[in-house]
Amino acid sequence: MAADLVPLVDEGLGNSAYLVDLGDGRALAVDVSRDLRDVHRVARRRGLRVAFAADTHLHADFLSGAHQLAASEGAQVLASAAGHRAFDHRGLRDGDEVDLGGLRLRALATPGHTHEHLSFLLLDGQRAVGVFTGGSLIVGAAARTDLVDPDQTEALARAQYASLHRLAELPDEVAVWPTHGAGSFCSAPPGAGRTSTIGREKATNPLLRAGNEDAFVAALLGSVGSFPPYFLRLGELNRRGPALLDGPPALPPLDVAAVRRLLADGAELVDVRPVPAFAAGHVPGALSIPLRPVFATWLGWLAAPDRPLIIVRDPDQDPVDIAWQAGKIGYDNVVGELAGGLAGWTAAGCPSTGTRLVRPDRVGDAPVLDIRQSSEFAAGHVPGAVHIELGDLPDHTADVPAGPVVMCGHGERAMGAASLLERAGHRDLTVLQGGPDDWAQATGHTLDTGP
Repeated sequence: MAADLVPLVDEGLGNSAYLVDLGDGRALAVDVSRDLRDVHRVARRRGLRVAFAADTHLHADFLSGAHQLAASEGAQVLASAAGHRAFDHRGLRDGDEVDLGGLRLRALATPGHTHEHLSFLLLDGQRAVGVFTGGSLIVGAAARTDLVDPDQTEALARAQYASLHRLAELPDEVAVWPTHGAGSFCSAPPGAGRTSTIGREKATNPLLRAGNEDAFVAALLGSVGSFPPYFLRLGELNRRGPALLDGPPALPPLDVAAVRRLLADGAELVDVRPVPAFAAGHVPGALSIPLRPVFATWLGWLAAPDRPLIIVRDPDQDPVDIAWQAGKIGYDNVVGELAGGLAGWTAAGCPSTGTRLVRPDRVGDAPVLDIRQSSEFAAGHVPGAVHIELGDLPDHTADVPAGPVVMCGHGERAMGAASLLERAGHRDLTVLQGGPDDWAQATGHTLDTGP
């Protein structure tokens, strides 16, 4: 039988999960997150029950939905025996096969991204149809190897070299279905496609074309940047099994008095409204993380994982989506939302503050703070700009010059940085509307490149 595969792309995390229709009313789900809305939507439309949930590795960037599918739908969890998961699953080793009813799934040990990493080769009879490569071979690259232990990064990179070359021995026509893709902090080139073939990767993937193992390791380790701190926690949560949910997460409304009590006890406000709304007025001390596809990543990068979080949103922003974005990275500490939003806060007589926005042609001689990733900064920045990555900013607020214009690529991250600086006591802040390309176009000046 032919494989009927539906990719389920999470643009924010830069990942792809997959649902395979097995042709008999059952389905195989691969590397699905705890946010199972797309899985359920596709399964309902096709009249499918998820019978198998396979995970290629202990994910660092999201909580797996396999444990939930086992509990709610009776799915059999397929995962590496070397992962020592603490919940019921079928532990697989290299070469083990699972009969899916007409199709078979063969486990291939491909360590590198993690120690216990498996790829899953989908077989139709003796013909290899495609391979779920997780974080081993990805389109145009291979996933990073520095998320387990700094002392093991190089050893895992060398294991990744062997794993990629093992996969490259598959027939050229075999489809490559990776989990990590463009936008993933687990590493993928920007703009790369989401799926490929073995033949295409052999012809175009620079890591597969590296002259030898040492060159491969140097290229792989030279391409990795920073990553959110929650990446260091989720692997163990996935090993133990994410907490099971009785229903979709929610944002219960909290009145102003309750919010003030929680704030006094150490809670944190996360304002998810767009940049112009936050600039016009916000609760003093609130953290700005505008709701957009990458919201979960920046929530996990900037918000406390061990303090109650309270959401401030606009009425047209979906509370269910906000709650799911938090829940899929393990932020079950979101306790609710400010009832009535900012309007409810100010109507109760509570103070608000604002943050200035500036157009690219009005920056003038003010010091510029660029908070983008190092690779973005090196590609082009305002001459003389101070560079501190947003993820590093909480530990370096004292290094920020007075009265800066805060800049990122479009303004969302810059407003997050400004909110952190305001909380740390900085005043006279301005956020650029746009990015360095807008500044260069507006002023006629040339951007600098390099670190």
